[in-house]
Amino acid sequence: MNCPACGHGEDKVVDSRSTKDNTAVRRRRECLGCGKRFTTYEYIETTPLMVIKKDGRREPFKRDKLKAGILKACEKRPISPETIDEIVDGVESVIQKNMRSEVTSRDVGESVMQALSDLDEVAYVRFASVYRHFKDVNQFMEELKNLISRNEQWNGRPARQDGPKEPGE
Repeated sequence: MNCPACGHGEDKVVDSRSTKDNTAVRRRRECLGCGKRFTTYEYIETTPLMVIKKDGRREPFKRDKLKAGILKACEKRPISPETIDEIVDGVESVIQKNMRSEVTSRDVGESVMQALSDLDEVAYVRFASVYRHFKDVNQFMEELKNLISRNEQWNGRPARQDGPKEPGE
């Protein structure tokens, strides 16, 4: 393994532990060339998982593609890289536990949206706007109203019927 900072080929493992769901081993490494530390993950190789796209095409599940979409939704939000990795791990784990060799892109997207709605409302709406292909501001507002309603129900307050509060209201 080469250091991502300097490209040196030798490192030492500083810390090693299982992820929360025991699907991977997380290793903190230190480059013997420059001393920088970086993290690697070791996963069990499983049967390739295929994602069925909306148009019927099938493509291999790509963890990096999933992570990139989540990172984009979480950009400039107070969400740590470790939390993003946990979301990716969780979504991948749910998919793998179903013991299917194929999953729909809809199932993947809904799993991500569930995780983001519990974590950060802004990241959730960002992801939803791309995932659900909002065509206009009305679709966007409808999703926001649903989110507000859900949050108010969770907090034990009645859902507002008049939509989001306007500034100065």
